[in-house]
Amino acid sequence: MPQIPTIPGTIISPRSEQDRWLKSYVARLCQMDHERFPGSQPVSFALEHLQQLEHRDYWVCEKSDGVRVLFFLQTDLTSGSQAVYLIDRRNDYYEVPGFWFPHHERRKEPLGDTIVDGELVIDVDPRTKKETLRFLTFDCLVVNAQNVMSRTLDKRYGRLKEWFFKPFSMMMQEFPHMAASQAFDIKVKNISFSYGVEEVFQVVIPALHHGNDGLIYTCVETPYTPGTDPNILKWKPPSENSIDFKLVLRFPPLSGNISKPDYHAKPFFALHVYCGDEQGRPKYESYDELFVDDDEWEMMKSSGEQIDDRIVEVYWDPVTSHWRKMRFRDDKLHGNYRTVVENIIQSIADGVEKDTLLERSAAIRHAWKARARPQQPSQRGPDTATQMPSNGPSLGHAQPPNAPLKYGPLATSRWSRVSGPPVFAGMHR
Repeated sequence: MPQIPTIPGTIISPRSEQDRWLKSYVARLCQMDHERFPGSQPVSFALEHLQQLEHRDYWVCEKSDGVRVLFFLQTDLTSGSQAVYLIDRRNDYYEVPGFWFPHHERRKEPLGDTIVDGELVIDVDPRTKKETLRFLTFDCLVVNAQNVMSRTLDKRYGRLKEWFFKPFSMMMQEFPHMAASQAFDIKVKNISFSYGVEEVFQVVIPALHHGNDGLIYTCVETPYTPGTDPNILKWKPPSENSIDFKLVLRFPPLSGNISKPDYHAKPFFALHVYCGDEQGRPKYESYDELFVDDDEWEMMKSSGEQIDDRIVEVYWDPVTSHWRKMRFRDDKLHGNYRTVVENIIQSIADGVEKDTLLERSAAIRHAWKARARPQQPSQRGPDTATQMPSNGPSLGHAQPPNAPLKYGPLATSRWSRVSGPPVFAGMHR
């Protein structure tokens, strides 16, 4: 099991004046009417989403096994000073010193307020075993005080690379000694078209120096949406789908005094599901049982850690038909919401395996290319379309009879030498 990194920096005291100011400031930058965590959350991949990948353009990237955080750069343009904060899913803020980000055009000036999305991971060099804390960013909400959440993913990703990362990367190449003061390295995640998932499986994931937790598909056409976004799909192999519950231990009574629990006995490991807040307090309901064998229980006791009342990540073991523990998730304030749990269970039942994704890639690619073709006019002259082979257009060969078009016919145009008039504006063509 890959190591989950600890968020660096100094936590801002919850409900302090600085905490309230930061949350209010971020809410204004993100144009939100609340001060909750502004990050988007994916839905679990189900069988129905295969068709969704055909109908709309999606990008795909590997899902790193780390800690999800937002990176908030707060800039005082009067003094030129900058402060960096990491925001976790609990909506806690951690101030991280040692960073400075230049403006994308005026390199001697600071980059303005910026919020980018990403994950903290621990990369382990396979040769030296050296560990490097790294922030992998893949989306942005605000860049240089400009809110870009309403823009499409390709535009947001472009801003992320050109305005946020490129100037910073160039500065680090020029002044490599600055890395010594920084708590972590920063990289931009590579993203592929949805039909390029085979390369992600065969090239990208094997080259990782950190754990992988599946795939993330993000719709290119839709805006960045805080909270659960049905246009972001989290895929895992059915056998690796996991759920976060709250673990509640229930000990049997003492044989001599039934009013007191027997803390030396093995307890009942209850899994409670998060049902939202009720009158300002989180509400949980009993959902199922976690199976813990005797050896696991002995290891839990010998660890000396608190077990009760923690968020635990579990997976379904189809052999024993039980939920089994993967790890504790102290980075999460609550377990998965009830509807999320139901969606994940449905995803497990649907069983969209890796082979199914790969087999569907050709159809997804064909549909993507079909959408990219220009619309054909309703009225056309004589059919002068030529074949478009995979290595580009070829105007020198007629379309073979009964051969299917690979990309579709050329669009007719008044200015085209193929289908336009021989004379235009008094000039022979």
